[in-house]
Amino acid sequence: MALTCLVENSQIMKNNKLCLQRKLPLFLALVLAAFFGANSRAGVQFSVKIAPPPIAVFDQPACPGDGYIWTPGYYQYGDYGYYWVPGQWVLPPAVGLLWTPGYWDHAGGSYTWHQGSWGSRVGFYGGVNYGGGYFGSGFTGGRWDGNVFRHNTAVVNVDRNNVHNTYVDRTVVQPIKGPNHSFNGRGGITVKASSVELQAGREPHKDPTPAQVSHAQEAHDNHLAAHGKPRE
Repeated sequence: MALTCLVENSQIMKNNKLCLQRKLPLFLALVLAAFFGANSRAGVQFSVKIAPPPIAVFDQPACPGDGYIWTPGYYQYGDYGYYWVPGQWVLPPAVGLLWTPGYWDHAGGSYTWHQGSWGSRVGFYGGVNYGGGYFGSGFTGGRWDGNVFRHNTAVVNVDRNNVHNTYVDRTVVQPIKGPNHSFNGRGGITVKASSVELQAGREPHKDPTPAQVSHAQEAHDNHLAAHGKPRE
């Protein structure tokens, strides 16, 4: 199935859209985003006609050390359909930045992927309950305290032998109820972006880090390896 990729950069492309009609795995899309500039308002999107499956519950690995922020797992679409990109602990590209996860939405008969990004506030991610502090809106798995990121141990998995900057807030914990839809729009989650989320989306952001791009590539490679080779 052909994927339609839209790469838009308001500063470099001056509101012109570069459209690529080809099969592009996620890691190449992320590379394109990085190419257009880490401080830009670049966005990577592509659409397919098949709905992503509900999100299953996955165990979160322990945080490897101070300063890491959890970025949740998500579905991507490859040569043989949807595959899972596991969540990972990531060092943010700058102090004070938080991760807004990518998400799928359903409109006009297609399911479109919206790439995640780093920013000073968490923007809209479709109302999808990814768990691990991303319960549909905002992020409750940790917070910045000056130049130090503190983890909420009521939400995320930390080994206190390796992580020392923590706090506990159990009031923000939300259960994951099934079916846990992985897309926004008809047949899935119907919440709309709040004014705060919309404003956050208009603020400067940074694209996925090299570690995130590499992680996405590995998941895509595993997807192909499970089926033998890329589809012609």
